[in-house]
Amino acid sequence: MFDLDGTLINSEPRSLATWAKLLDAHNVPYDDERLHTFMGRRGRDVLAEQPDLFPGVSWDVLLAELGVYGSAPDLPEVELLPESVRFVRRLHAEGVPFGLVTSAGRDWAELALDRLGVRELFRDLVTAGDVTVGKPDPEGYLQGAEKLGFAPEHVVVFEDAPAGVEAGRRAGMRVVGITTTHARDTLGSADLVVDHLTEVDWPRIDA
Repeated sequence: MFDLDGTLINSEPRSLATWAKLLDAHNVPYDDERLHTFMGRRGRDVLAEQPDLFPGVSWDVLLAELGVYGSAPDLPEVELLPESVRFVRRLHAEGVPFGLVTSAGRDWAELALDRLGVRELFRDLVTAGDVTVGKPDPEGYLQGAEKLGFAPEHVVVFEDAPAGVEAGRRAGMRVVGITTTHARDTLGSADLVVDHLTEVDWPRIDA
C-alpha cells in the first residue's frame, strides 16, 4: 500500500504554502511546528484536534477557501518522484498487487496518478472521503488491505510522514519510510528507511 504525497509525488511544500495562506487570511498565528501538523494528515482531523484555529468556521467553508488558495500562481510546483514511479512499475511487472491510501481527496489522487502515468496499475484507492478517521488511525490501511484481499501481516506500507508510518504500524503492517519530506530520525518506527524507493530490494510477495 502506497501513500501519495511525499511518497509518489512531493506536493507537501505546495500544501504547506496553501495552509499558510489560509492561516494568514484568518489572522491565525502559527510557527513551523504548527504548520507541519498538517503534513500527511486530513485537514479536518487536524482541525478537530485544534478547535482554536478557526473557531466558528465550518470545515466546508475552510475547504472552499483552501481550493481558492491552492490555485494561486505563486505556490511551489508539485515534484514528481521518478524513482518511486520506477519502483511501482517494477512491482507491477513482478505481479505484486498494490493500492493507494492517501489523506488527499479522490480527485487529486486520480489526477496525480494520471500525471505519473501509473493510475491503471493500482488495484484500489482509499482517499480522504473513504474513511471515518484519517492517519495516524489505521482505518485507511486496514480498508486498503481488505480491498486487496490480503491480511495486514502480508502488507507493506510505503510512507513519508510520521502519521502515515504510525498508521501502518497500528494496522499491523510492515512499513518502509521514505525521506522525501521528513528526516530519518522522525521515521524511526518504520521497519526500513530509504531516501528513494529504488533502494528497496523487493522480492515477490506471496499471500
